[in-house]
Amino acid sequence: MNDRDRARRRNAHSDDDAEAFAVQKASFVDQQIRAAMARGAFDDLPLHGKPIPGLGDTHDPDWWVKRLIDREDISGALPEALQLRKDDRALDVVLDRLGSEKAVRDAVEAFNSRIVEARRQLRGGPPVITPTRDVDTETRRWRERRRARRSA
Repeated sequence: MNDRDRARRRNAHSDDDAEAFAVQKASFVDQQIRAAMARGAFDDLPLHGKPIPGLGDTHDPDWWVKRLIDREDISGALPEALQLRKDDRALDVVLDRLGSEKAVRDAVEAFNSRIVEARRQLRGGPPVITPTRDVDTETRRWRERRRARRSA
């Protein structure tokens, strides 16, 4: 038997060993899952007995990521241009939580600074189309919304 034949035999044995190990591992995992099911460990899961969301007629392969982002309130995971669009839509709500005109002005200025900085970056990705906000206009609108809430 030459060296080439010995090498083939060694590889054949290692392939057989790897396959046997994989089968053994899969069997062990299956046993653990069956034992957990018997204990009722999966009975109180949020989607127990319900269809998995996102698997309807229009399949969205990223449904689970979107749901995770919503559930865990993850921010900053988007490219800055998209994060700015999202923050722009929510800016009025954020401003309404603030208690003074100075805090509103600071928040709008900080938001505008993020937009300007994102426009300067050359990282690629979607373009920054979010417009800056006029500080005086946003402060006036904040005052009007605050007055309306107080009178209601």
